[in-house]
Amino acid sequence: MNTLRDVAEGVRRLAVTRSRLADDLRRLGPQAGGIAMVHTRMSALGWVVGGSETVVRALLDVLGPEGTVAAYASWDDHVYHDEERPAEHLHAYLAEPPVFDPATGEADRGHGRIPERLRTWPGAERSAQPDASVVAVGARARWLTHPHAPDHGYGAGTPFARLVEAGGQVLLLGAPLDTITLLHHAEAIADVPGKRFVTYRLAVAEGGRTEQRTYTDIDTGRGALPYADLGLDDDEFAVIARAALAAGIGARGVVGQAECHLFPAPELTAFAVRWLEERFA
Repeated sequence: MNTLRDVAEGVRRLAVTRSRLADDLRRLGPQAGGIAMVHTRMSALGWVVGGSETVVRALLDVLGPEGTVAAYASWDDHVYHDEERPAEHLHAYLAEPPVFDPATGEADRGHGRIPERLRTWPGAERSAQPDASVVAVGARARWLTHPHAPDHGYGAGTPFARLVEAGGQVLLLGAPLDTITLLHHAEAIADVPGKRFVTYRLAVAEGGRTEQRTYTDIDTGRGALPYADLGLDDDEFAVIARAALAAGIGARGVVGQAECHLFPAPELTAFAVRWLEERFA
């Protein structure tokens, strides 16, 4: 829903309709009938008439009845360790820790409005890994999201691997290059030593009961690899994505008012794996 502030800012921002979004998207090039994992910064698009619902409908218009739109959802209550929670709230969290239920757990609001909009869309599918959870709508939504093993949620046999297998795409609608979650998949499968891993426990709802489960994965919080040793001038994912663009992998375009990018998932992943192995192997 657009707020009064949005309306006021609409005087300075382009009013963007569903048909305008769809036309701009087609020029950028998402593949009809394909799978697109989308990262969106709504404010960059302009004043979208109808808000996040319009964005999803435009994406479905472009991808068509055989297409699938997906997003990285994670879980809004997820942290790796209890001490990462605010100290003044820790006692309450420990007394009654939140329980992850794939059917109801809210998508991480830090990734914008589209993941939660997709999660609650009719017919949506959501994978069962709390940190690496993916939501999807469309013809191959269930195939993409299930199964999703508890451990190594970004690696082989996950929704990210199936996105690559299907020749899917990564679409950045006004979102910065450092938001490309698929690059965690490259980290997970790259043949390099010294990866940081994290093990954590969560309460999970399944079959009408609650279970405590232990998960192990690459550390996406601190960074899976010692990027600080490289002396990079920007976030490592932004550096990798710009290098891929310079190598001819991916396209730029404008959707609404936003600078946007579209990457082929297999080629981007292969490029990122090589980039990582050249620097850390």
